[in-house]
Amino acid sequence: MSLRSTPSTSLHARILLVDDNLGGLAARKAVLDELGHKTRCVSSAAEALELLAAQKFDLVVTDYKMPKMDGLELIRRIRKQEIQVPVVLLSGFVDSLGLNEETTGADAVIQKSANEVSHLIRTVARLLRGKKPPARAATKAKRQAV
Repeated sequence: MSLRSTPSTSLHARILLVDDNLGGLAARKAVLDELGHKTRCVSSAAEALELLAAQKFDLVVTDYKMPKMDGLELIRRIRKQEIQVPVVLLSGFVDSLGLNEETTGADAVIQKSANEVSHLIRTVARLLRGKKPPARAATKAKRQAV
């Protein structure tokens, strides 16, 4: 089955991929690029934070286990800096470490497995559809003021 025949969102997003495993980065980039997204890859959490400070991304996909700063610390720093971006955490240790949205601060947690690609595609589409445009936030604030 081609990725093009997979249902996806019509939104084409700017996605930041973070992983110290270059093979994993290349594979995820190929999948997301084929779906029409614009991806940027970095191999460390520190590089990701630098890019997030300089550019706007619609979504971040990060690996859990990386040297110097792991994916959990990256998520903590993104949230602390109030960078408004959904984050997907990928890990081969989801079950053994009890990683989930509540314990990690991620918007979605995906187990690395043979089904990772299909889970990633569905999760990216769901998170992008769930994004609220700034106009909605302004409208909601006006309604609350009335």
